[in-house]
Amino acid sequence: MRPFSKMATYIIEHLEPEIWEWCLYEYKHISNIVGKENLWITNVNIKDKNFVKLKKFARVFEKSVADLSLDLKRVCILDAEGGKELKPAETSGFDYYVFGGILGDSPPRKRTGPELTVRMKGASVRNLGKEQFPTDNAVYVVKEIVSGIALEKMKFKDGLTIKLGDGKVLEEFILPFKYVLVNGKPLISQKVLKYLRSKKGF
Repeated sequence: MRPFSKMATYIIEHLEPEIWEWCLYEYKHISNIVGKENLWITNVNIKDKNFVKLKKFARVFEKSVADLSLDLKRVCILDAEGGKELKPAETSGFDYYVFGGILGDSPPRKRTGPELTVRMKGASVRNLGKEQFPTDNAVYVVKEIVSGIALEKMKFKDGLTIKLGDGKVLEEFILPFKYVLVNGKPLISQKVLKYLRSKKGF
């Protein structure tokens, strides 16, 4: 495993019109994965009812990461449509990893590129393959790569079936995304799972 001297900063550029309830749960899950001190959430409307809640587990900015006057250097944007695959050996050259906080569509609308990547001209662009990850899974995978574990050494599951109903399965729906397996199980927030079951989707 490659040693590293400091923890990376993980930046989620919020690209939804508001902070939906499921967003709050997923972002809290990301905070649990990387730590509050290492998580920034940008492009958040200060008037959103959940703005204050986000500040409990992340550093929150109203401005887009592309507009922050912090002169960020050594930035890597994760964009499935751009760049090359992120490798452990190159992560020592990055301090910031930027992700689009997006509800994935099937088929993907490929929003990260036009809504984020093109606005950060000086940043490097890498991918985690061409499949679509939930944001918390993408962050987890990058954290593992930063720790020295290559993408091809991880195990994944394509698609996740959520079963509804008590006892006998009355209904089910499929999340058509790629999930990393942790201890043999797909990585998903239990609060997101509960939300999906109660709402029967996003």
